[in-house]
Amino acid sequence: MPDVFYAAKRRTARRIGFCAAFAAAVLGLALPAAGGAQQATPVLHPSDKDPSPGTPVLLDSMTTELHRAFTSLGKQGPGKQESDKQLPPYFLSYSVSDASAVAIRAQFGALVDSSANHIRVADVQVRLGDPKLDNTHGTHRSTAVNSLQLPLGDDREALKRTLWLATNTGYGTALDNYLRVKTEAEVRAKEEDTSPDFSEEAPQTYLGKPAPPVVVDRAKWEQRVRALSKIFRDYPDVYQNVVMLSVLNETDYFASSEGSRVVTPHLQARLVVFAVTRADDGMDLFRAQTFEAETIEDLPAQAELEAAMRELGKSLEALRKAPLTEPFDGPAILSGRAAAVFFHEVLGHRLEGQRQRGDEEGQTFTKEVGKEVLPTFLSVADDPTVTTFGKTWLSGSYEYDDEGQKARRVDLIQDGVLKTFLMSRLPIASFATSNGHGRAQTGKVPTGRQGNLIVTSTRTEPESELRKQLIEEAKKQGKPYGLYFEDISSGNAETTRRTPQAFQEIPLVVWRVYVDGRPDELVRGVSIVGTPQAALKRVLATGDKSEVFNGECGAESGTIPVSAVAPAMLLSEMETQRVQQGTARPPILPIPGAKQ
Repeated sequence: MPDVFYAAKRRTARRIGFCAAFAAAVLGLALPAAGGAQQATPVLHPSDKDPSPGTPVLLDSMTTELHRAFTSLGKQGPGKQESDKQLPPYFLSYSVSDASAVAIRAQFGALVDSSANHIRVADVQVRLGDPKLDNTHGTHRSTAVNSLQLPLGDDREALKRTLWLATNTGYGTALDNYLRVKTEAEVRAKEEDTSPDFSEEAPQTYLGKPAPPVVVDRAKWEQRVRALSKIFRDYPDVYQNVVMLSVLNETDYFASSEGSRVVTPHLQARLVVFAVTRADDGMDLFRAQTFEAETIEDLPAQAELEAAMRELGKSLEALRKAPLTEPFDGPAILSGRAAAVFFHEVLGHRLEGQRQRGDEEGQTFTKEVGKEVLPTFLSVADDPTVTTFGKTWLSGSYEYDDEGQKARRVDLIQDGVLKTFLMSRLPIASFATSNGHGRAQTGKVPTGRQGNLIVTSTRTEPESELRKQLIEEAKKQGKPYGLYFEDISSGNAETTRRTPQAFQEIPLVVWRVYVDGRPDELVRGVSIVGTPQAALKRVLATGDKSEVFNGECGAESGTIPVSAVAPAMLLSEMETQRVQQGTARPPILPIPGAKQ
């Protein structure tokens, strides 16, 4: 059950402490990646006596130990009996995330946390059998990776010894699971999709310059973060608030038995603001806002950030006084940001390759290739190679995916017609190779995931015209109003067969747009619900300006940074329901300093 949230993180963010206690309970955090790549070419394995000139010590240690392990595992060796010989792997890879970070957090004007960290984590993947059937088959896929924390320095022997330990453990797990897979293959019914478990891909080489350690003027930024959080003291109905700064410089290293060697740096900075209030009837309400850039110097000026804090505080005050919504089924406009989240959840997850195979998957669009799944004026691509949209940084950008494959633009839907899926190295029927979208959080096996999902339209209108069309559509349907969704916090998509193929999104700011000319009315407690195939074909027109959603997305392969870009959209029908009310009373004890 995938879901998407406001924040984004790189592969190791959960391991480096970025205010982890709060992030796990509320949002999470972190951010973007750098773009641009070079043509990949195959390389030979280095050896202990022949290190590659200019190669980082970490990568050279990885490739050296990988070569030794790959050529040693499964061999009889001196003094061993034939019965002691084990099955050799057909594939072995090492993936290391080397990250330094600074995190600063404040609430109500006071510093809560300020920390710096550096960590290296290695993922070792061992595959036994052959690409058609290996130890990762079916439900065993999640066991393919074994993770271990690496030493921070360039001590070759310490690095190789740690990698050996992770490899040895991973091999034992792989052997156990391969035997289970072979047994299960003998007793279970024939699978719907008999595609192999691993695709054949050309080895890749890209040695980017490793990211430098994070350098932040901690005293300066502690003062800035405190000042931003202090603004919420002026809003007594804001019961909780936090302002979090995270700066992450990460280098990802990848080496495989196929000959791939990839080094990609990622620089990212993010400021996350989160505030909570409660209505008199017990409903909890929150607003969140993020600011992101490649480096901390590119974040907005303090005056701009302070103005945003005040707008957020005013918005919460208005929300807690807004009337509760009623269930609704009628025309609606999604702002560009809201439409971006909508397409990420309703469409994007269902176009991820692994969701097209397996007895558990609902396979909403598996049989729809070559068919019209959207209005013909809409097209959808996923392009992780672009790093910005206008002046906005895109969190879902990357140069190489987490299987060492070069990032590529994938045209998923052209003029409403479905063309392909987002592919990792897990093949599916009719799609046998990766298209550079194998992504995962550290400790997880990469699967086909979204990067930068971009929706474009050939039927655009100024948003003022969309509003007029919304009112006309509401009148035609006999509705007293249509809805305008200004901001959305999160969503989730059910994609398995054991649950209805539905989606749900939680808007934060929703307006009723009345057909009789009354002023728009802010409402609260709204939840968008529906089924994908019906909802996607109800788009009547789009705005002429696109907006960006940057966030983090959680699914089977962990939490990864994503972006979505879309114009505002007018839908002929949108179904909403009321969210859970909540039973807690507003604070019994008066807030300190609040006027009674």
